[in-house]
Amino acid sequence: MPRSLTELEHEYHRLARSLAETGYITQGSVFERKKGPGSRYQWTWKNREQKTESLTLTLEQYQWLQRATTNERKLKKTLMRMRQLSEQVFSRSFKPESKRK
Repeated sequence: MPRSLTELEHEYHRLARSLAETGYITQGSVFERKKGPGSRYQWTWKNREQKTESLTLTLEQYQWLQRATTNERKLKKTLMRMRQLSEQVFSRSFKPESKRK
C-alpha cells in the first residue's frame, strides 16, 4: 500500500534532523595492515585531480578517520533517500504538465 504524503514528509524531516547529528565526514578508506615494520594503519583517498593519495596513521588518527568515513557513507545513503522522498512528494504534489519534445 502506498504511503501517504504526510508519512513521506515525516520521514523526510526525520532524515533532515539526523543530518544535524552527523559527526565529522571525510572521503576515502582506512584500513589496518598486518603486523610488521612501519605503521599498521593507512588512509587512502582521491585528491582533486582524482589521483590516489595515502597517509600512514597512528591508532588515534585511524579511529577518528574510521568514524568519519563511516559517517560519510551514512550521509550519502541519507541524501539518496531524501532525494527519493523529494521526488515522490513532488510527483504527488503537482500535476504533470505535457512534456515538450
